[in-house]
Amino acid sequence: MKLLITGSLGQVGSCLVEQLSSMNDVEFLALDRDELDITNMNQVNDQVISFKPDAIINAAAHTAVDRAEEEVELSYAINRDGPANLAKAASKVGAAMLHISTDYVFAGDKDGEYLESDETGPQGVYGESKLAGEIAVAEACYSHIILRTAWVFSEHGNNFVKSMLRLAESRDELGIVADQFGGPTYAGDIAKALINIAKAIVNENNVGFGVYHYSGMPHVSWCDFANSIFDDAIKQSLLTKNITVNPIVTSDYPTPAKRPSNSKLNCEKINNLFGIEPSNWKLALKNLKEYVS
Repeated sequence: MKLLITGSLGQVGSCLVEQLSSMNDVEFLALDRDELDITNMNQVNDQVISFKPDAIINAAAHTAVDRAEEEVELSYAINRDGPANLAKAASKVGAAMLHISTDYVFAGDKDGEYLESDETGPQGVYGESKLAGEIAVAEACYSHIILRTAWVFSEHGNNFVKSMLRLAESRDELGIVADQFGGPTYAGDIAKALINIAKAIVNENNVGFGVYHYSGMPHVSWCDFANSIFDDAIKQSLLTKNITVNPIVTSDYPTPAKRPSNSKLNCEKINNLFGIEPSNWKLALKNLKEYVS
């Protein structure tokens, strides 16, 4: 199997490279934005036609949610036009297109878990541009998988887990939002899911293409997640003090972009069709020293 990976230095991209590097049955080409500008159709065509992948996994995105409110043009270029270019190129060479999307395509006001079939309603530029990317990919390449995920964390890049551990070094008390709920998702698990889906597509060629949800369980609030991080950090001797986590509401911590109150994604579809279990985020916190090294 030949895979082309974009966004190779991001959280999911880095995990993809790590996992694929140990697989003898996969040839892959991993490129970051300095090596491939996905918004440049000519560059995309050149790389895809030259490498002729069986599947493209697009892990590139403009994920700065607040900055997106100001960087509208850039957000749409990276989150809509780039994926469209990759999907068009994939279609030309007969490759499948696997694209990562987000819970932000929803309004976040539903009671209960979001299904793939639920009505979308993004509340900001980031979500709007990601939804536009989903639509562009689906239109450009029939053989597509759109994987919506949420609350991504890992040993790589910037994320909530790293922020909490960093703040704990100098603070004894933190106010964390307690009225937003979702499933923390380990990037390594996302990478594993994408590789397994790609293998299923290449080996079986009878996959149900379309949109899938993949995130972590159990669902918690950011406040709950923070408490779990600090509890594990103490158990692993990374923290020598207790951190007091005070629950606050979203309005106490205003941000330029609106956050979904409900980011709970139902993951039954991906489990039923691919046998992929939700991300075990509690297990992913058992090696926190990798997050601070």
